[in-house]
Amino acid sequence: MFLHVGKNLVIPIKELIAIIDADSALKSEDTKNFLKVAEEEGFIFDVAEDNIKSYIITEKVEKDKENLSEIRQSIIYSSNISSTTLLKRAGFIDNIE
Repeated sequence: MFLHVGKNLVIPIKELIAIIDADSALKSEDTKNFLKVAEEEGFIFDVAEDNIKSYIITEKVEKDKENLSEIRQSIIYSSNISSTTLLKRAGFIDNIE
């Protein structure tokens, strides 16, 4: 199953770690620092050019063909779709009133 995060971009549900509301995230100094470092190191893929409403944290696990070890790649997507809508699309929330 896949999750549409905006701009014709979909991610596999199995790679999903967290969906974070942007307004709530930016109230915490620790989360602000985490996102700042992630942006500086190139881990944030900007799906929403402006009006960021949520951050989607993912991790892709691939097998190294040479030594069969796992290679983990973390990516954070910024999206202009609300965290509630993304959670509904992912099927994590059945009934939100």
